[in-house]
Amino acid sequence: MASVFFSYSHADEQLRNELEVHLAMLKREGIIDTWHDRRIEAGENIDRAIDERINEDNIILLLVSPSFLDSAYCFDVELKRAMARHDAGEAVVIPIILRPCDWTHAPFGKLLALPTDARPVTRWPDRDEAYLDIVRGIRRVAERIAGDQVQTTASSAPPVMRDLASSQTIDRAGPMHAGEGPRSSNLRLARTFTQREKDQFTEEAFRYIALYFENSLAELGKRNFGFEGIFRSIDNGRFTASIYHNGDAVARCTVYEGGDFGSGIYYAQGENRGNNSYNESLSVDADDQMLFFRSFGMSSIGQGQAQKLSHEGAAELLWGLLIAPLQGRR
Repeated sequence: MASVFFSYSHADEQLRNELEVHLAMLKREGIIDTWHDRRIEAGENIDRAIDERINEDNIILLLVSPSFLDSAYCFDVELKRAMARHDAGEAVVIPIILRPCDWTHAPFGKLLALPTDARPVTRWPDRDEAYLDIVRGIRRVAERIAGDQVQTTASSAPPVMRDLASSQTIDRAGPMHAGEGPRSSNLRLARTFTQREKDQFTEEAFRYIALYFENSLAELGKRNFGFEGIFRSIDNGRFTASIYHNGDAVARCTVYEGGDFGSGIYYAQGENRGNNSYNESLSVDADDQMLFFRSFGMSSIGQGQAQKLSHEGAAELLWGLLIAPLQGRR
């Protein structure tokens, strides 16, 4: 079994919890065991507990974010020791890019990071897909380490023990007392989210979507001759997006928050100053660890109904509704 150490900033604890959920199958199969500082018990020496694990575990996950890079303990203590063990071949360091940040110049900047192409987890339209990509990468490393452990144990054990090496561990550590020895790493509890948290999530998402549209419209005009994109903020909860071709309006939409239909984010074709019609909607949903959006799926290209959409995933879905008709122009 490969042991996994999480090096992370507490600002990213929710993302760490989400990743642990996705590692559940690896733990159930006995391929990995995980450890992080939240498993330190009352009365333990924190520095000593962390030092023991980071010097013993086979895989060290660096959960990279601006907060991680800003943390003196993560960067100057845990990272320094992790890279020393990696360079010595004693452990495998895997950077996990959680949030966009300037990480490529860090000491681990030359290592192959996860998810694929080092695309930050929060920038994937569906976070579950990001975590699945990460899990597959960790599985490959952990299975290789487990295979190496079996071969090493079998070759170094006395002849009478070699046949047992691949199936069992001989414990000569003596009797164990309460609080010592093996225990589950499956200690995560389900989270519940208040209505205020859901409302804040929606408000943050609306601001993100508005900026996403504004930047996309500006770039659209730069890249396509004769086209012009216009963003207009109506108020804090409504904006319009218009695309012109040679001065003629060819696409227009209104995006607004809440309204007559309750909470959520709504997309309406054309300029819509009321809250009583829409062509697509995004509602807040939650699992036991995170908030996300689901689309109502009214539009023909609304594919997000079964997905857990992040802010970027929600923005890209709505942007696709506006631009898709123009991409089919001849």
